[in-house]
Amino acid sequence: MITFPQPARGVPRPGHMIVCGDDALAERLAAELATVYRERVTLVVPPSRQHATTRGRTPAAALLGRIQAAMNRTEGSTVSGATGAPHVVEAAALDEATLAEARVREAAALALVHDDDETNIHAALAARRLNPRLRLVIRLYNRKLGQHLEELLDQAAALAVPGLDPEALDTSTTVLSDADTAAPALAATAVAGTSKVVQADGLLLRAVERTPPGHGRVADPGLPVLALLSSTTNDPAGAEGSDASGREAPILLPDDDTVAAATGRGTVVLETVTHTASGSAPRRLARRRLPLGSLFSRRLCWSLAGLVACVLGLAVATWLTTGDHPLHAAYLTLLDLFAIGDPALDEPTARQVLQLLAGLAGLLLMPVLLAAVLEALGTFRTTSTLRRPPRGLSGHVVLLGLGKVGTRVLARLRELDIPVVCVEEDPEARGFPLARRLRVPTVLGDATQEGVLEAAKVHRAHSLLALTSSDTTNLEAALYARSVKPDLRVVLRLYDDDFATAVYRTLRAAHPRALTRSRSVSSLAAPAFAGAMMGRQVLGAIPVERRVLLFAALTVAGHPQLEGRTIAESFCPRAWRVLALDTAEPDERVPDLAATPAYDGADRPGGLVWNLHPGYVLRPQDRVVLAATRHGLAELLGRHPRLRMRTTDA
Repeated sequence: MITFPQPARGVPRPGHMIVCGDDALAERLAAELATVYRERVTLVVPPSRQHATTRGRTPAAALLGRIQAAMNRTEGSTVSGATGAPHVVEAAALDEATLAEARVREAAALALVHDDDETNIHAALAARRLNPRLRLVIRLYNRKLGQHLEELLDQAAALAVPGLDPEALDTSTTVLSDADTAAPALAATAVAGTSKVVQADGLLLRAVERTPPGHGRVADPGLPVLALLSSTTNDPAGAEGSDASGREAPILLPDDDTVAAATGRGTVVLETVTHTASGSAPRRLARRRLPLGSLFSRRLCWSLAGLVACVLGLAVATWLTTGDHPLHAAYLTLLDLFAIGDPALDEPTARQVLQLLAGLAGLLLMPVLLAAVLEALGTFRTTSTLRRPPRGLSGHVVLLGLGKVGTRVLARLRELDIPVVCVEEDPEARGFPLARRLRVPTVLGDATQEGVLEAAKVHRAHSLLALTSSDTTNLEAALYARSVKPDLRVVLRLYDDDFATAVYRTLRAAHPRALTRSRSVSSLAAPAFAGAMMGRQVLGAIPVERRVLLFAALTVAGHPQLEGRTIAESFCPRAWRVLALDTAEPDERVPDLAATPAYDGADRPGGLVWNLHPGYVLRPQDRVVLAATRHGLAELLGRHPRLRMRTTDA
């Protein structure tokens, strides 16, 4: 084990935060804790020689430089009293010796954010043995395993510390997934453009961007305003939130006077809808095909329809020429059709001609019926294989990449009943089983190769979601798709912030009438991980241009900014705002408001109330859902006093 020299900081002190990982999420999380919450951070990374040439994994010295750059980019990093760069420990294995070297016994919280679930699980078990009171935040992709692991580690903490407070036990272990945290925002951006979604108690909080209402007018007064958009939102030469200094920068959680004075600027307002209602996509995006179309091809259906019409015509002609009862005429036609009727040797000429025509139709019917049977059997046989995009598909979302993030976004889009066509190069990708199970059309191939995006019907698509792990692949696919359809809505997943800003500005300048968004999974997930390390439940994060607004659930007790105050008095402009109140009794509350509840059709007692009276006085036992900036949440957690921040603080 090698300790990277840090003369200015020395060894970790008690009460510090430990972050184990060496990718973008670890970097952003360390910067978030150091700048926003002003915590002492120890970063545990693998040795430089093992990951010096791997993309996204840097030696310790370069890693510190990247974290320092992230700290400088973080809003509020200019505030005095920053803790400085994290203390870095290099270790080949994340075992008990490494955790002891990082002084996990004296630490307040530990975040295990390695990309390997097994590494994080082993380290979590070792850390719980070393420090039963340690607050654990674990990055896991497997949801079911994460639930079992939370219960196991909490039970281990309770047995090791008999007198542990049950409420403290609720936050002792938190399992999060960066893919799950970012998936709602990515899916909503692709479908609704500027909408952002976060889940709370089975409801979807939908933040909707409203265009400027016009000079001298303000936004709808009945909806809570989450943010005022910057002046660069409609400027093709500007970037999202690029004018970070100045009065026209985006303002999170403004007060009523600021909203009233902001004319000609777009706003972000909050809407709460049920999961079913929110999942209804625009009608042109949610067209359903008839079940017959999923079994038989269109050409075969037309052939069957033509033969049925021919048989009906022959039956009517037989009825008119012979004068028999219509049912008897139809019966004779069917006998002739299947070649089991008597020859019409002594019958009139018209009857003989109709019998010959019916026999000819019968000869045509047999191969059509055989083809129908074969197609139906083939359809059922290929239920475990990948579907091809239907010929007439349009208004869908083209999803590039079925990795961890792409799989979660795919599940989210199908929950919203949005038609999707996936494109993936690796046949062993993680999301293929889900695509097969959901019967989602999938194109196997490199999105940058000619003909692959055309096979996904990108020229008739509603939007493109480029979520592969390669920035160049995402950019190349987006540029090619724009050449095919200039007004296509594009959402890019890009690793580097500076590169994402440059790409965003260039694409918007080149295609001013098309919607372009660049998103980083780590930037969307880091605030949620940091909030969990501070001991509070973060329901999700909503990006507002290039800033982040957090939604958290916490109990009022112990927070003088909320306890004993009315809803109106508890509102702190540009810091936090109470949105909802959990009316359930403390022993009947849902532990995880961010999870989708399974009530089996029965309503649980209480629930969240969103239309709060401004005069309601918050009690200590109340649990509230609030929107907060990162600095506002840090203040509510009691980590530092009210900061003297600029008006652009986020």
